[in-house]
Amino acid sequence: MTSGSNLASLWPSSFMKEPKICLLVDDDPDDQEVFLTALSDVSETALCLVAPDGDRALELLHNEETIPDYIFLDLNMPRMNGFEFLAAMKKSKILKDIPVIVYSTTSQPSQIEKVKKLGATEFFTKTYKYKELCALLRKYFGD
Repeated sequence: MTSGSNLASLWPSSFMKEPKICLLVDDDPDDQEVFLTALSDVSETALCLVAPDGDRALELLHNEETIPDYIFLDLNMPRMNGFEFLAAMKKSKILKDIPVIVYSTTSQPSQIEKVKKLGATEFFTKTYKYKELCALLRKYFGD
């Protein structure tokens, strides 16, 4: 009989999925908490880094060894807002291909169009409906 610690070595590596990693760029601690709670309800394996503004997010991305699978980005933040962050990251050869999901209270069509032109993958207006947030996250992290 094989011990539990050796069992993992018997499984093909294709069965052991790497956890998906995201970066949440949002300055509001309440919004961060709701996002992280929803993410943990949707996925047992997802990991999330958090940055309170675009400057800190770029710093983290350039210093982190692991590049996230997705970035969830608020637009209205101090120091460097979401528009500025998106423009800066899309200029980086290392970061430009990371899908960016804008997650913001903004719902103005001109701003939605602007972030899509800057390279955002998707725009999701914060509605504060927990089920809608979970549905969005399930789309990216469904285990």
